[in-house]
Amino acid sequence: MSPESVLTMAHHAMVIALLLCGPLLLVALAVGLLVSMFQAATQINEATLTFIPKVVAILAVLVIAGPWMLGTMLDYMRDILNGIPGLVG
Repeated sequence: MSPESVLTMAHHAMVIALLLCGPLLLVALAVGLLVSMFQAATQINEATLTFIPKVVAILAVLVIAGPWMLGTMLDYMRDILNGIPGLVG
């Protein structure tokens, strides 16, 4: 196994991780920004006001994008497991 193949596998793993985490993080960022703007406008400082909308939004994204995320993970693992004989020999 050459260093180039290790770097390629690591790069591919990082790209897949970013693809899977991206939608969740972007939704959490957007909801957090909207809630913070609401809190600044109304001067309400309640901890659950920031937590609950983020959890609900992330769960909604998981329901909507979950099949795509699972398919992406399965395709990646299938490629990794099918590539093992080529890496050893």
